[in-house]
Amino acid sequence: MDKQSSKILDLFARYFTILLVGIGNLYLFYKLLTPITVRAVATILDIFSNPLVMNNTILFKRVIIEIIPAGVAGSAFYLLFLLVVSTAEIDIKKRFLILVTSISILFFLNTLRLVLLVPLITTPYFDTIHWVFWHLISTVFVVAVWISMVYIYKIKTTPVYSDIKFLVSLLKPAKAQKKPVIKKSKVRAKKKPSKKIKNKKR
Repeated sequence: MDKQSSKILDLFARYFTILLVGIGNLYLFYKLLTPITVRAVATILDIFSNPLVMNNTILFKRVIIEIIPAGVAGSAFYLLFLLVVSTAEIDIKKRFLILVTSISILFFLNTLRLVLLVPLITTPYFDTIHWVFWHLISTVFVVAVWISMVYIYKIKTTPVYSDIKFLVSLLKPAKAQKKPVIKKSKVRAKKKPSKKIKNKKR
């Protein structure tokens, strides 16, 4: 298989994976991340008291904490997944390492975000603070993690853009090779100056 065919196959496999993982309103992400997130938050809160865990709910100091999809931040994890998988020219081993590292860092930051929100649950401004944390802070987390991955793993290509650029290059018609035109140099014969014969008077 030549290099161009290999790149096309890799591109198809990567975007098929992105679509497959995103099926069902990110069902796979929430299915895997929700119980892990609940357990991680409960473990940290256990330092201060003895929380009671019931499915997606944590009872902590008479305060009920429900870990909803916004708290799990599945869309943020999916965005990070998309950035990693849609980046071209990365081998499988390196891509796997980037995924594990980036998702681990984002999971830690998101868990920390939830723990910091716990003391604010009973405040009147909790909904506003939660909105800011969800829409702004989560986006900042994703961007920061991705930039750090680019720096650590020395990623040279741009997500999606590099693939579009490659596809556009395939659609461009090959330029017809022009046959070299050999120009014949014209050699002009130099005219010899005409000798004028003067009639001598006798």
